[in-house]
Amino acid sequence: MTYCDSKLKIFTCNSNPKLAQQIADYIGVPLGDSVTKQFSDGEIQINLSESVRGCDVYVVQSTCDPVNDNLMELLVMVDALKRASAKSINVVIPYYGYARQDRKARSRDPITAKLVANLIETAGAHRVITMDLHATQIQGFFDIPVDHMLGVPILAQYFRSKKIQDVVVVSPDHGGVVRARKLADFLNAPLAIIDKRRPEPNVSEVMNIIGDIKGKTAIIIDDIIDTAGTIVLGANALVEAGVKEVYACCTHAVLSGPAMQRLEDSPFKEVVITDTIPVKHENPSAKLRTLSVAPLLGEAIIRVHEELSISKLFEIE
Repeated sequence: MTYCDSKLKIFTCNSNPKLAQQIADYIGVPLGDSVTKQFSDGEIQINLSESVRGCDVYVVQSTCDPVNDNLMELLVMVDALKRASAKSINVVIPYYGYARQDRKARSRDPITAKLVANLIETAGAHRVITMDLHATQIQGFFDIPVDHMLGVPILAQYFRSKKIQDVVVVSPDHGGVVRARKLADFLNAPLAIIDKRRPEPNVSEVMNIIGDIKGKTAIIIDDIIDTAGTIVLGANALVEAGVKEVYACCTHAVLSGPAMQRLEDSPFKEVVITDTIPVKHENPSAKLRTLSVAPLLGEAIIRVHEELSISKLFEIE
C-alpha cells in the first residue's frame, strides 16, 4: 500500500523507531529522513534531512526510559519542524511519560503531567495522539486537540482468538475498574476487583478480592506494568483464592527494576503487552506476548489527516 498524499510525513526520534517504521509501512509512506543524536555533554541535536514546508507532519515518540532524554528529543524535534515551516505538527505519543503525576496526592506535590503538556504545546505541537493515559483527565491538560486511543480492543481481540472458557476479568485496584469493565464487556465475562492499599509508591498489599473467581480463568488488566509488584501480588492472591489459570495484560510494559524476573517467577500463564514501549531486556520472560499498536495508530493518523471520525477505532468486530 502506498499513500498518495505527499504532504503527509512521519518522523521519529530514538525512543521507538521500530514502531514508527511499522506505522509508516501501514500508512504506505517512507519514514522521514532525520538524525537524532547527542553532543558529548548530552545535549540533543536533531537534523531534518528533507523539506517539510507546508506538510502535515506526525512525530512518533514514546516518552519512556530514558524518560527525560526522550521527552527532550520530542520537544527539539517539534521546534525543528516549526522552524522548518511545517503546516501542522502532530505528536504521536504511544506512551505518555509522567502521566502518573496527574494530581496533588500530598502537600507540595508537582502536577508533572500538566507541566509536560505545557512543554509540548509551547514547543509548537498542534495535536496529540496518545494511548491509554494513566488518567483520562490528562486530555484536559492540553489546549490543543487530543485523540486518546485505547488498547483494550487490541487486547480483547487477542483473548477472543484464544477462545478461553469460563473467564473472569480482574481489575488490580479500584482505579482500574472502568478499563477492566470494558474488557469484560468485549469478552462477555464477569468482573472482579482486587481491593488493596498502597503504603508507598511501587508497594501494595492485597486486602480482599471482590467477585466470584473460584475455578475460573482470570485475566488481570492494567494500563501499566512497571516493577510488576502489584500485578504479581494480585496473581498470587487469585491463585490462593482458587482460580484455575491467570493471565495478565497491559498496554504499557515499562518493566523496570525487578519486573522481568518477577513475571518469570509468577503464576501467570501469559503476560500480554503492546509495543508502545520497546522491550529492551537482554533476557525477556518467555511469558511475554507482544501485540502491535501500529495498525491502530496508523489508522488514526490517516483519519486525522483526512478529517474523518476516529470513533470507529474504539470499537471491536
